[in-house]
Formats: sequence, structure tokens, C-alpha cells
Amino acid sequence: MAMEINSGSVFARAITALRQQHWLSLALLALHGALILDLADPLAQALMLSHFGFFLLWQPLWRGEQKLIPGQVLLIIGAAVLLIVASSWWLMALWISVLFSLIGGNVPGIKNLGQRIVSMLAAIYLLSVLLTWVVPHLFPDQAFPWVLLAVVRYGLVIPAAAIFFVRTGKQQAASPYSVDLFYSLLLFLMVVALVLGAFVIKDVSHGNYVIALAQALIVIAGLLVVLSVLWDPRAGFAGIGQLLTRYFLSIGMPFERWMHSLAALADRERDPDKFVIVAAHEMSELPWLSGIRWQSRGSAGNAGDATKHATAFTFGNLTVSFYTRSSPSPALMLHMRLLARLLGDYYDAKIREQEQRRNAYVQAIYETGSRLTHDVKNLLQTLRSLCVAAETSNEGDSEALRLLMQRQLPQITQRLQITLDKLNTKPPIENDAAPALQWWEALKQRYAHERVEFEGGGFPSGAALPADLFETAAENLLQNALEKRKAENTLHITAKLQWDEGFQLSVCDDGQPVPQALVRQLFSSPVPSTAGLGVGLYQVARFAREQRYEVALSRNEPGSVCFALSPNR
Repeated sequence: MAMEINSGSVFARAITALRQQHWLSLALLALHGALILDLADPLAQALMLSHFGFFLLWQPLWRGEQKLIPGQVLLIIGAAVLLIVASSWWLMALWISVLFSLIGGNVPGIKNLGQRIVSMLAAIYLLSVLLTWVVPHLFPDQAFPWVLLAVVRYGLVIPAAAIFFVRTGKQQAASPYSVDLFYSLLLFLMVVALVLGAFVIKDVSHGNYVIALAQALIVIAGLLVVLSVLWDPRAGFAGIGQLLTRYFLSIGMPFERWMHSLAALADRERDPDKFVIVAAHEMSELPWLSGIRWQSRGSAGNAGDATKHATAFTFGNLTVSFYTRSSPSPALMLHMRLLARLLGDYYDAKIREQEQRRNAYVQAIYETGSRLTHDVKNLLQTLRSLCVAAETSNEGDSEALRLLMQRQLPQITQRLQITLDKLNTKPPIENDAAPALQWWEALKQRYAHERVEFEGGGFPSGAALPADLFETAAENLLQNALEKRKAENTLHITAKLQWDEGFQLSVCDDGQPVPQALVRQLFSSPVPSTAGLGVGLYQVARFAREQRYEVALSRNEPGSVCFALSPNR
């Protein structure tokens, strides 16, 4: 009992180890054995039954896990009975032509070299045995020389047996012999035309079969040359190839019309999920579709009627299932794949567009908030300077302190109100020009206790400057320099305002230069810095560009570091 179980498991493992190429080789060997015998012989019929069984194990028409419907079962049983009972060479010729078209029709689409060799060997065997053995048996008076008998019986078996030993590499999940309907049908028609042409020429002329076969080959070759010229011509005509492609891409409705409809819908609808819902309902109205189901990142639904024939495609964040009334053809599969791909690409583009709008909104909030934060921080520094002046003053300085407070507090209040007004929707840039001399004197008074040297004067009479821009720039540059002084106690800071076909403001110190890695990003993006050289300068640079000014690091050497605000010429 143990030996029987052992042998059974070994046999099961051996059967499981067989691949499709092995079943194909066994099917061809069984067919070869049946053909060299008399078709009415019981042994030949048994071999034909074995051949049909091996064919079912190899067949590329249905997947192994697919359940057969009663109609398919009846078709298989009927074909087996017909092949075994009929014992007809005409039926053998038709059957071999079908096998040749199934195998040879997919050779151009096979990328694996071993699988391509297997298909080529099978096609060579089938075509050879058809033309040298089966077709001559259609003529009652055909005589077979002993050389031909030897070649057919012992020579043609070599390619059929060699298939068993070809290395095809790792077995793919999908069948490498999947049927290409168009190429298979074209090959079948060519073989049928060749067989019938040779038969007619031989029967009418009563000549030699080889000559009749050669004449049929010449005619078919001429037709193929003409077809190849018409397929892709060079003189204005679109060609059969383009006509077929246009037909395949226009099933139910023109492909261009659907693209225009989808593009128009994409322009109208900004929400990704609503776009998919409307597009899916429009697509469900196609005459060759019974229904459609979709699953996106934010919605799911269906339109139309669901059937048992479902074809699903996933592109990006969208999964679309098409329901058809019958099993879709390869052309229809291509059409559905293109439609699903378009819908998926548009959906992903809508998601990216939505994210970009959200990021732009968040970026605007961030930039506004960071700019206002710096404005408030600069106001706080000014208030601290006033507090320091009040704490260090004595009774003799009370009048000077009162005047200082009287001048600075209204300005601080006004600047704080301007900062709060910026929290509203960004208004257009207005002309906030102020007298340059008055603004410069107020700036010197605010930083009188910070040991900052101010240089400037000789401005044109009545000259004005954009107060908001220069106020923001001066406070950021001076506060950055004062923060730098905390690390370098002896730092000397100089602020200069001069006229050169426009006002130029510069703030210089005699400290260490700014690192080159920071210089490249200082005015183009926010940079992390504990010294305050980062977001503030980035915001000042953006504000300056809006008012046709520019902020630059004019000098960056040890002992001479200068930031300058000047007109953008």
C-alpha cells in the first residue's frame, strides 16, 4: 500500500512538472503516430483520442481555472467524436490548418527566445506534414516513394520531439500561447488557400503535385506582395493598415469624439470625483457597453447593468470595470483599455491640480503669516528699545524721553495697524510714498540706542520713497545685524541711504561673511537659521520684486558684509 501511494505521488509530481510545451510535444507526437497509420485503424483512432486530450491540456483558448459552460462542453465532445469517427483526410487537413494558425499566429508577439523556438518548431512540423503527407492523401492516385515515406515517418518526428527538450526559462503566469485572433485568422486563410489552390491545380491539370504546390505558392506570394504594398503605401492612400486601425479604435463611437467629450468635461468639472462620476455615466451609454463600475480614491459607484462578462483596468488611483453582454474581442479589449487609460490619466491630473491649488493656498497663508510674524517681531524689537531707553534714563532725561515716546509710539501704532490690515485679502500695491528725509530721521531715532552708525543725506528736494518696502527692508536688515552682534560683541553696524537715480539702502557690518551655501538660497527660499537670516530676507526679496526693487548681498568678505536694497534696473 505504501509503495502504491509512493508511486502515485511520484506520478502526480511528474504530471505537475510538465509545462505547456511538453503537452504540445506529446500532442504532436500522438498526431504523427495517427497520421502514419491508416486513419480507420483502431490504434490510429486511439492515438487521435490521445492527441485531442493532450491538445486540451495545452490549448490556449480557455484558462485552466475557467469553468466551461454546457455549450463549450458539447463543442469539445463533438470535435473529439468527429476527429475519431470521421477518419477523413479532408478533416485532418482542416484540423492541422487550425493548429498551425493557433500556434503560428502568435509567434510575432512572443519575446522569450525558447518559447519562440517551440512555436517555430511546432509550426514547421504542422506545415510540413500537411503539405507532404496529408494533402497528397487527398488524391486517390497519388503514389508515395519510399524516400518520402522515410522522411515523413522518421524525419518529421524530430521537430515534434525536440519541442519537449527546449529550455524556455521560467514559466510565465500568463499563457505564452495566447491567441491573436487577427494573425491566426490570416494564417488559417493562407494555409487553406494554399491547400485548396494546390488541390485545384493538380486536379485540373492532372500534373505533378509538387509543381501544382509551387504554382499555388507563387500565386499566394504575389498576393502577399500586393497586400503589403496596399497595407502601408507611399502615395497618398491611407492604407489597409490605417483603415483597420481606425475601425478598431472606432467601435460604437469615434475615438476622437470621446476624447473631445472627455476634454470638454475636464475643463468644466474641477472636482476629481465628480469628474469621474459624470464621465462614467456618459461612457455607460456606449452601445457596446452594458454597464460600468468605478472605484476612485474618494468615491465608488456603478452605472448601467452588471453582467458576468467584466473587464477591469487600474490606472493610478482609478479602477474601472466594464460590463459587456458577451466576452469582449481583442479589438474591444484594446478599445476599453484606451478609454480606461484616458479616464485614469485625467483623474490623476485632476487630483494633482487639486493638490497644487491646496498647496498654493497653504503657501500663500504661510508666506503671509511669516511676513507678518517678522513685522510683529520688528515692532517688538522697537518697543524693547524704547523700554531700554526708559529704564536707563534719569530725571534729567525725562523731557527727552517724553519727546522720544511722543514721536515713536504713534509710528509704532500706525505700523501695527498696517500689519493687521495685511491679514485681509491681499490688496493691490498702492503708492505709499513718504518723504525720504522724514523717514530717514525717524529710522535713526528708533535705533539711536543700538550703536548703529547712520550715513545719508543730500537727497533731492521733495524726494519720496516707498515707505512700506524700505521700512520692512530696513528693520529686517538691522535686526539681522543686531542678532549677529550677539555672537560677535564688537560688531560695527552701518546703515546708509543714498541717491543714485533712485534710493539705495544698505546695511553693512565688519563681521564674518555669510556661508556660500546659505548665500545661494538666501533670497530664493526660506532657510533655517538661528541668526534670523532666512525667511525675513526671502519675504523682503519677494516684496521688493513686486515694487521693482531688488535685495542683494552686495559684499560678502571677512570684515565687510553688506546687504543692499536698490531699484531693479
